[in-house]
Amino acid sequence: MRLVFYAAALSLAVSLLGTPMLIRFLRQHGYSQAIRVSSEGELYPAHQGKLGTPSMGGLAILGGLLVGYFGAHVIVWRAPSVSGLLALYLTVGLGLVGIADDYLKIFKQRSTGVRARTKLLGQAAVALSFAVLTTQFPDEAGRTPASQAVSFFRDTPVILPLFLFLLWIWFLVTATTNSVNLTDGLDGLAAGASVITFGAYTIVSIWQYGQNCEFGNIAGCYDVRDPLDMAIFAAAAGGACLGFLWWNSSPAKIFMGDTGSLSLGGAVAALAVLTRTQLLLPLFAGLFVIVALSVIGQVGSFKLTGKRMFRMAPLHHHFEMVGWPEVQIVVRFWIIQGLLVAMGLGIFYGEWVKQ
Repeated sequence: MRLVFYAAALSLAVSLLGTPMLIRFLRQHGYSQAIRVSSEGELYPAHQGKLGTPSMGGLAILGGLLVGYFGAHVIVWRAPSVSGLLALYLTVGLGLVGIADDYLKIFKQRSTGVRARTKLLGQAAVALSFAVLTTQFPDEAGRTPASQAVSFFRDTPVILPLFLFLLWIWFLVTATTNSVNLTDGLDGLAAGASVITFGAYTIVSIWQYGQNCEFGNIAGCYDVRDPLDMAIFAAAAGGACLGFLWWNSSPAKIFMGDTGSLSLGGAVAALAVLTRTQLLLPLFAGLFVIVALSVIGQVGSFKLTGKRMFRMAPLHHHFEMVGWPEVQIVVRFWIIQGLLVAMGLGIFYGEWVKQ
């Protein structure tokens, strides 16, 4: 378990100490994100006070994650696992898509960034290549990082043909990354919610490691390829988010940008796939799911009835328009995320107890 602690501590230190250096660099070069302002017939929350705040803070999160993960392995001189490297591949790959989006927002002052179709194509390329790679690299027991089975607490009897498996992983990755991206609209909201999610996956992975079928085919064991490395990865991601949150909490000194939100979404999706807990994702990423559904409901309602469900979507902006203070919204949404994650952990543990 030392590896998990080292990963969390290193990533926290790098993100906490590295973010202010990134802030100074971005401010010196005037790299700040464009802010949407209200116009006639199109109202937005009053965020003019955030004008000039640097963006691309996701670089600090990625840096903390990479140093935490690899640093922990170097300290104990242990080779990274295939599963850990694949999780990093998905996270960094989607981070690169986010960097391209942030580039347009910062350098071209286009608040909408990359065109939606282009962003989706980039996400699909990374997600599909990740899906293919997870079915390769069998270990001595023949286990690959992921299987083609749909998973809940572990793999279910539902085995997907390769084409459907690729579509399933693409859907999970795309839905998760865009949900985190939509949630990143208030200071500290996405970063704080991500800390809770990564904490849950750290607990799940540690439990899977202690009850792994590799140590004996006992009742209720988990046939997960590299559970300890998943705990290391989740702890590093959580530590990086926590260090970044110090500077991203209200009033934010820096925004994570799409570099951060897409990376975090990729990390969450990778953990769901590689820990074989895909159908628990709606609880472990519960707040992100709620925010995404608010956007879907808003668009669907307007197209079908001509009326909007909320004053503004995503959901957190609705409460801004109602008059809730930003900090109040963020804290209450964190509480919702904590309750949903606790429910997911309870269901996960309850399934094992019944074995």
